Amino acid sequence: MSHTPYGYIIVNGKAVIDKKAAVQIRELFQAYLSGLSLAYAAKKVGLKRYHASITGILSNKRYIEDDYYPQIIDDGIFEKAQTERLRRAQMLGRIREPAAQKAVIQSLHFSAPSPKQLYDDPFKQAEYAYSLIESEVITDSE
Repeated sequence: MSHTPYGYIIVNGKAVIDKKAAVQIRELFQAYLSGLSLAYAAKKVGLKRYHASITGILSNKRYIEDDYYPQIIDDGIFEKAQTERLRRAQMLGRIREPAAQKAVIQSLHFSAPSPKQLYDDPFKQAEYAYSLIESEVITDSE
């Protein structure tokens, strides 16, 4: 099994809610939805976590829907938090649609004149033959 999410403890092989941590998680969601930043919301509820860890808590679906873990967060509150996270990310310009990339079709054209010199050493002959190859890249630019 993977790492046990914050807010749960394992007792006799079953996940149970850690009451103190669950209160912090619920308060974190409420503080975030009230308009506080991730850092201030976590600080307000007494969580000393990094930004990514707080985001992980706010986006962890195990708090609402999991066969193994009991529910801590109401579905509606969880969805509101996801909507708010997306809204803030868009507002701050953190979500960008990738620009459509134009397909570039490249074709190669090779030509080599007949060798004018012959060497007894096959490696020297191969080196000479390869030096005669001329290549041209043809780019399809529509």
